[in-house]
Amino acid sequence: MAGIRVTKVDWQRSRNGAAHHTQEYPCPELVVRRGQSFSLTLELSRAPDCEETLIFMVETGPRASEALHTKAVFQTSELELGEGWTAAKEAQMENTLTVSLASPPNAVIGRYLLSIRLSSHRKHSNRRLGEFVLLFNPWCAEDDVFLASEEERQEYVLNDSGIIFRGVEKHIRAQGWNYGQFEEDILNICLSILDRSPGHQNNPATDVSCRHDPIYVARVISAMVSSNNDRGVVQGQWQGKYGGGTSPLHWRGSVAILQKWLKGRYKPVKYGQCWVFAGVMCTVLRCLGIATRVVSNFNSAHDTDQNLSVDKYVDSFGRTLEDLTEDSMWNFHVWNESWFARQDLGPSYNGWQVLDATPQEESEGVFRCGPASVTAIREGDVHLAHDGPFVFAEVNADYITWLWHEDESRERVYSDTKKIGRCISTKAVGSNSRVDITDLYKYPEGSRKERQVYSKAVKRLFSLKASGRRTWIRRAGGRCHWHDDLLEPATKPSITGKFKLLEPPMLGHDLRLALCLANLTSRVQQVRVNLSGATILYTRKPVAEILHESHAVRLGRQEEKRIPITISYSKYKEDLTEDKKILLAAMCLITKGEKLLVEKDITLEDFITIKVLGPAMVGVAVTVEVTVVNPLLERVKDCALMVEGSGFLQEQLRIDVPTLEPQEKASVQFDITPSKSGPRQLQVDLVSPHFPDIKGFVIIHVATAK
Repeated sequence: MAGIRVTKVDWQRSRNGAAHHTQEYPCPELVVRRGQSFSLTLELSRAPDCEETLIFMVETGPRASEALHTKAVFQTSELELGEGWTAAKEAQMENTLTVSLASPPNAVIGRYLLSIRLSSHRKHSNRRLGEFVLLFNPWCAEDDVFLASEEERQEYVLNDSGIIFRGVEKHIRAQGWNYGQFEEDILNICLSILDRSPGHQNNPATDVSCRHDPIYVARVISAMVSSNNDRGVVQGQWQGKYGGGTSPLHWRGSVAILQKWLKGRYKPVKYGQCWVFAGVMCTVLRCLGIATRVVSNFNSAHDTDQNLSVDKYVDSFGRTLEDLTEDSMWNFHVWNESWFARQDLGPSYNGWQVLDATPQEESEGVFRCGPASVTAIREGDVHLAHDGPFVFAEVNADYITWLWHEDESRERVYSDTKKIGRCISTKAVGSNSRVDITDLYKYPEGSRKERQVYSKAVKRLFSLKASGRRTWIRRAGGRCHWHDDLLEPATKPSITGKFKLLEPPMLGHDLRLALCLANLTSRVQQVRVNLSGATILYTRKPVAEILHESHAVRLGRQEEKRIPITISYSKYKEDLTEDKKILLAAMCLITKGEKLLVEKDITLEDFITIKVLGPAMVGVAVTVEVTVVNPLLERVKDCALMVEGSGFLQEQLRIDVPTLEPQEKASVQFDITPSKSGPRQLQVDLVSPHFPDIKGFVIIHVATAK
């Protein structure tokens, strides 16, 4: 009997794409998820007889082998049986055969080659049918990345836009971000990131065989999104100087970054900061099928020596002494959480896992962080993999302030020690609201349970560091301290102090506020108030001093007084960073040697509104109106709107804005034509050489064409 040839393959992209939630990927090849069957229709040169069986082979990666689970050979049967790859006949009409293939729920993810031969053709080589891409499957209960809630799967896997929260604890601001995991080339780029990793370059066959494990894949991506150790995607820069690259605040999404990395032949893209790393990693992990979200931690600790204490050294004006201060507390820090099982730790630690691509500390010799179980962080189980001590400190460290004297002695200053790890935030499922998830990371501040967990973490941390021996902590000043000594509170002073804004802090305007002091005693108090202020980066690194003055204040019994403070725009305009942040400090030196440090972080506000003038429908142009205000008391020109949004524009759109008079409000209209239905995010920024970018976004609900 003549041999059988496959004359045509129908990959049934529409049917499989809908069943696997992969129809949005624009790839030429089929994209499916593991642990779930997909269908192919084969046109054959003749109908196979009853004794002939189709034998399939799938291969991924170099030197694919069955031993490494990167190759499988399996044949058709009437039923899908077995734990590995299976094939079952669905239907046959003369020379046309429809088969259902299924991968195991722990299959290696990546690009596969599919081949076929007939059982009666043992001497014939396999016939290549083509390639397909296999992803993780949050819809499959047997997959380690399984997520039970459909609403959460829609948000954390399929939503291609999101919100990243930035600012300061008292003034949290939402920034839109275009994840764009379904845009052109993004899936191929995400697979390339895995292939560019040092592990793959050193031992590609073994590296590919480990890609069944979301822990392994997430850890590789955490390292590769930043470029410290390898030819990663984004190069970090925290000095406020972005020559030869793009300011981190100018990025509006991940797509442009990933495409630039590819077009630049894997040269790191300049520049990123924490929210950029988190936005890119969210894109990559969602693209590969792992449910992922972006999380912002306000007053985030960077504890360099892992003693669960952020030690800040200041002078008599409350100014940070950078040469002595190794630890830091950032206004905010942004990382990711991904949802998967922890087969290495046990089911108690399944669920959300912290991943952080911002290069801060090395983990097993590589700049990366996580996955660290959020449950483990909340319970103080910092000894568990991976990087628990660092993440625990980010949300739990004590904030200790030391006054540094000229004789190189130091003195503990009273300040809020419990300000670390506030308002831990992420975007709500299905809406633009902010959800506070602090209680997932720690028990209520000051509660008995929280103190128990903290003590447990300290014991585990110091047993890790010193193999059961108590550890000395050597800090500036030359004196060594037990860790316990660092936790002893400073003497509570007999006055209180607080900065109060007298009017909203608007970009381009003078800053008006007051320091409010209150005497808690029935005796007269003499207070020397040393005030300082500086423009800062979001890491609280000072850039330039803009306030330096002293006041002698007499507080009567139980008296309250205000010290008015004005900082003119001319004082801060030249040194304001794109973060638009100012840090004020008041060192209060009280009778009898008491000391109180009062601090306030301020983010300057701005204005932009975006309106859609009419219903939005796929394929139909709709007008968008953007209203902006010149924040300055001077005439500005050379302003433009930068517009971006998946499902609206193929590439970024620039629209020039007419010259704006001082504090002038102006409206600009333009048309967009939606290409995708559903809720879509449109980002619009006002950019100018005269002031930092003013960022805005709007969610537009796009209807399908009638």
